[in-house]
Amino acid sequence: MIRHISIKNFAIIENVEIDFNDGLNIITGETGAGKSVVIEAVSLALGSRADTAFVRSGTDKAVIQLVATLDGTDGADSTEEYIITREVSAAGRSLCRINDEIVTLGTLSQFCRTLADIHGQYDHQSLLDPDNHIRLVDLYRKDATVPAKATVGSLFDEYTQLREKLARLKRDQAEGKRQRDFMDFELREIDDAHLVAGEDEALEEEISLLQNSERIFSSLAGAYQVASDSEYSILSAMKQVSDLVGETSSYTKDLADLSQRLESLYYEYEDACVSIRDLRDGTVFDPAALDQAIGRYETIKHLKEKHGRSIPELLEYAEELRTRLSSIDNADEEIAALQTQIIQTAASLEKASDELSVLRRSSATELETLITEQLSQLNFSDAAFAIDFKKAVDANGNTLFSAEGTDIVEFLITTNRGEPLKPLSKIASGGEMSRIMLAFKKIIGDYDHIPTMIFDEIDSGISGIAASVVGRKLCEIAQRHQIICITHLPQIAAFGTSNFRIWKHSDEAMTYTSVDSLSPDEKIREIARLLGGENITPTTLASAQELIEASK
Repeated sequence: MIRHISIKNFAIIENVEIDFNDGLNIITGETGAGKSVVIEAVSLALGSRADTAFVRSGTDKAVIQLVATLDGTDGADSTEEYIITREVSAAGRSLCRINDEIVTLGTLSQFCRTLADIHGQYDHQSLLDPDNHIRLVDLYRKDATVPAKATVGSLFDEYTQLREKLARLKRDQAEGKRQRDFMDFELREIDDAHLVAGEDEALEEEISLLQNSERIFSSLAGAYQVASDSEYSILSAMKQVSDLVGETSSYTKDLADLSQRLESLYYEYEDACVSIRDLRDGTVFDPAALDQAIGRYETIKHLKEKHGRSIPELLEYAEELRTRLSSIDNADEEIAALQTQIIQTAASLEKASDELSVLRRSSATELETLITEQLSQLNFSDAAFAIDFKKAVDANGNTLFSAEGTDIVEFLITTNRGEPLKPLSKIASGGEMSRIMLAFKKIIGDYDHIPTMIFDEIDSGISGIAASVVGRKLCEIAQRHQIICITHLPQIAAFGTSNFRIWKHSDEAMTYTSVDSLSPDEKIREIARLLGGENITPTTLASAQELIEASK
């Protein structure tokens, strides 16, 4: 729960420190003194979005620090303390800290949801919106509904993905049928070419050889003749030199090494001459082979240029075409299998949605009884409350699935005996909405385990007996939760276990807001002020004392 809040340079507040207590904390003050500004500051500390308009005029930044405690994980008697800091600069930068550790706004907001629940005018609006009614039902007995909703959500995601996959498959099938002939032509064109990786490079070499065969033959023939075909050939000369040096090889090591080198050179040269001869004999001018090689090369070149791909890429593209054509040819089978899977998933989803609906209806039955009891305690003696369920269907009567299930939930109420139940949004006045919301807060608050409830404008549209009833209900809720409530009604303020007064004062330059914790005597005077204005008389003081005594 919230133990302390420090507010600096926030709106009209320069520097305010408030120590909140257990039970019912009541904040009162004149209109415009800054009561709602305090709630705005608390809301900012708890993770609401910042606005530079919050920064007090003439200052660089607003700083709100909040000290809170939560039950620890070591047992009911264990508590953990947290210091939450929120800074908003006039330049628009925002900084969030939990125990001096900088965190994101999302992290702060998520953490503070377990700490406090702020009720304001928006909650009236949310209660009037039927789309929010199912959320309120699910909050009750949420230990059962949350796992069931998770199952429905998971199945709905699967169901949605399958339907999207089916739609894509049908689109691809229709598009594929239009392109099938063209893809089939491209595949046959590539397959008929019988491409081999590296073939184009081999053909380039073959064509170069065939185109220059006459010159190659002439050069090789001349080289072989010079090398070995005459008595005075280079090969003969090398043989003679090797033999002559070999005759002296036994005299010294140097002569032996030289003889070995010359012998090796001779045999290597002889082998080269054999290669020259073989290449000469294998070189022929074949116009037909040249034409065939050029034709093959042009076929490959055409395919490469047409598709902008190399031979390996063309072979890969052919496999891709084969796969796509197979998919088109087998699309009907895939569609049928997917449709079967969708039917099965839809059946599972409908079953899970029905099970969730059973849990909700059971919770709703209990909730109807509890809310009716609370309304009776809140001076709705003739009220009747019901939760209406419908199944979501389309124009053809088919079930409409969602991640939330198939239920459409709406709150119905009548506040007068003999009147039929009607939608809440069409029945309740502003004052009635305050009490109805309080009834929900009482019931739901016992199950969400949030330690602090903050009420702003809970007294909107009520007065007299209804105000006293609301005050008593707030006091009752405060037995299990810390309550911080801003009010302008003395009947509610009288129930406070801790009372605070916000007041505003000015000097020549600025306006300031202060908050005072009230002593018992000061509480009496503040309630007297609420009853009769600034002109406090013995009569109003007596009335204030009477209100306080009546609240005990």
